Amino acid sequence: MLIKNKKRSDCSEAEVTPESIYLNRRQFMKASGGIALGVSASNVFAALQGGNSLRPPAPLKEAFAQIIQTSYGKSETPAPYDVATTYNNFYEFGYGKGDPAERAGNFNTRPWTITVEGEAENTGTFDLDDIIKTSALEERIYRHRCVEAWSMVIPWVGVSLSDVLKRFKPTSKAKYVYFETLYDPKQMPGQNGGSLDWPYREGLRIDEAMNSLAMFTVGMYGSILPNQNGAPVRLVLPWKYGFKGIKSIVKIRFVESMPLTTWSSLAPSEYGFYANVNPNVDHPRWSQGQERRLPGGLLFPNVIDTQMFNGYQDEVADLYSGMDLKRFF
Repeated sequence: MLIKNKKRSDCSEAEVTPESIYLNRRQFMKASGGIALGVSASNVFAALQGGNSLRPPAPLKEAFAQIIQTSYGKSETPAPYDVATTYNNFYEFGYGKGDPAERAGNFNTRPWTITVEGEAENTGTFDLDDIIKTSALEERIYRHRCVEAWSMVIPWVGVSLSDVLKRFKPTSKAKYVYFETLYDPKQMPGQNGGSLDWPYREGLRIDEAMNSLAMFTVGMYGSILPNQNGAPVRLVLPWKYGFKGIKSIVKIRFVESMPLTTWSSLAPSEYGFYANVNPNVDHPRWSQGQERRLPGGLLFPNVIDTQMFNGYQDEVADLYSGMDLKRFF
């Protein structure tokens, strides 16, 4: 969907990936199978110095065709590809920022199915490609804000989450949407123990899930999602902290009551169900008033003020009208 009116959340419309590198969407299946992104954690240092390209390495270029270049993204500069793919949280592969890039290379993302359950007319198990094939892929440049007070700007590729969910025809009883990550300790070594209750679980209110900003995401930087970034499909919810963007989704369930989610169950005083970016509500152990925008110098980090709803208040503030956002954080 193209934004017709300029909003404060608009980022840069500059080209990130030329159309010439794209193939047809059916090759998404072929391109995503068997590709291991061999980027070591040591590349993070070099990338943070600003010397890396915005484009993925050559083996990943052939992935998509006819991506709609939306107007999401004016005035922001995307992080270098190497930063976005080597500095991230994906605890299924380890708790260090470089662990996902180092350990997820052999993760098998094809074939991939998603089970749909609950209060909807169209339930069952569906192939990922069948879910997305009727919607036009879009590239949207979004700000990504981690609850740990660091951030990046990333060009994502995907479709509106609302378009996907409407296909399953949720009933009037569906007040929330629950999502679940793959549980496979053989492929995901971080699931062998640890402090989290696996599989990873997340949820949204149905109106949040239907908001135009919410993305059902299958790529970034014009190519398929690298394994360490949540392949083959994840959520991107730019007005919320990053942990709400559940990765490697295998289950969607429409439910009447607020579902239990991983972090709000583990530490409810620290991680609320809504997890909206809010500089006025600090984490119990650190301030949320500012963030480190990556890349930045190691000696002189790029510290900026955090915006309410991560700067997307025009699009989402009405979802929380009348709510006490310090209580419902």
